[in-house]
Amino acid sequence: MRRLVVMSALVVTAIGCGSWKRVGSDDQPKPTETLTRLLNTTQFYQRLGRLAAGDPLPFVGTVAFAAAPADSVIAVLGLSLENRALAFQREGNSFVARYRVGLSFKREGTPPVDLAREELVRVATFQETQRADESVLFQQVIRMVPGTYKVTATVRDASSTSESSATADYTAPRFGKASYSAPILTYQATGRGSLADPVSLVLNPRGAVGYGSDTLLAYVEGYSFAEPTKVPFSVLDEQGNSIYTDSLRFRGGREVESQVVRLAPDSVSLGELRIVVGTQPERSASALVSFTQAWVVTNFDEMLDLLRYFGEDDRIAAMRRAPASERARLWREFYEATDPNPATPENEELNQYFSRVNAANQRFKDEGLPGWRTDRGEVFITLGPPDESVESTPGTSSRIVRWTYLTHRLEVYFQDETGFGRLRLTPGSRAEYERILSRVRRRT
Repeated sequence: MRRLVVMSALVVTAIGCGSWKRVGSDDQPKPTETLTRLLNTTQFYQRLGRLAAGDPLPFVGTVAFAAAPADSVIAVLGLSLENRALAFQREGNSFVARYRVGLSFKREGTPPVDLAREELVRVATFQETQRADESVLFQQVIRMVPGTYKVTATVRDASSTSESSATADYTAPRFGKASYSAPILTYQATGRGSLADPVSLVLNPRGAVGYGSDTLLAYVEGYSFAEPTKVPFSVLDEQGNSIYTDSLRFRGGREVESQVVRLAPDSVSLGELRIVVGTQPERSASALVSFTQAWVVTNFDEMLDLLRYFGEDDRIAAMRRAPASERARLWREFYEATDPNPATPENEELNQYFSRVNAANQRFKDEGLPGWRTDRGEVFITLGPPDESVESTPGTSSRIVRWTYLTHRLEVYFQDETGFGRLRLTPGSRAEYERILSRVRRRT
């Protein structure tokens, strides 16, 4: 299997393509690990070294470093937010949200660097206010001296007063002659001609890329090479196996040389990637290849298992049978076919589905198996929360729960027939539920 890997120079000439191949262990994450990632994206990004905060105002951020004049360093801090986390208000023909970002860089033995900015987000429709993908990017550039900093980012919604904060340690390296930056994950990058030039980057704070469709950009700068120099470049998978190796080629004789590596990964590299530049020193960045930026799902077979209640059974079965070389194409077709609003970059239907998987897992913990795999979880995920829930004789072996859906004119009963705490749909309720579900899916 081959994957497109293109390295292009912003200040120097382009270098060639390479092939990707699987080597070493075939280990895959266990099902419990996949579900844990899906439901704990904040914890996962924290493990990758990101500035990551959860509710009530979740965000993910990172800090990248580049050389500046007089042995100083440029720090670029980027934050990724979701529209749905902000409180929008109508203003005229649009919807507006305001938020405040506070930043603190603390280095031992020196006064902290603190700053704050007020920001505004304006969207045209109410639907855009509910976006669950990376819909807001915040970025701040700071000049500092090399050293290790404790970086804290605090985001506060001006309307709802919701606030979240995250802290992580980052080291601003000292860039000397014949040195290079760590790979900086970006959406856009324009190279510099000198250290005095401002950096022109749009950071990818999550370092995430969509499976089978998007391209991951890694920007690398080289500084004051005296002569033509090759610097090793490699990509490692989750198990630490090298899946791509090449070299960055710097011409030399220039204060700054800039290159961008473009990675278009497929199913072989689902999960965490580590992008490494150089050996002494080795500088690296972690990236994530997932099915969607809204959820950390990185194993193809387990993704299909998680979609067991989604419908589209024929498409899911086709993806399950497909060889690895066809999976990226089939996933793109599935994603596009199930997207209710192609005008937005996210698939709202899938986002809602996984939100319900998350909620079901939290609500139905009392049956000895994951909440989303219970009968109540199945009904909740496919039809949403009931309008009314009534439980008779709670805590006894004859426990019965009744759910009512007014819109669907549906009542279903869950009964613990064995006395072991497993609530199952009664046969009559199962038949009626499946009839209503079939009707709902035909409408959509």
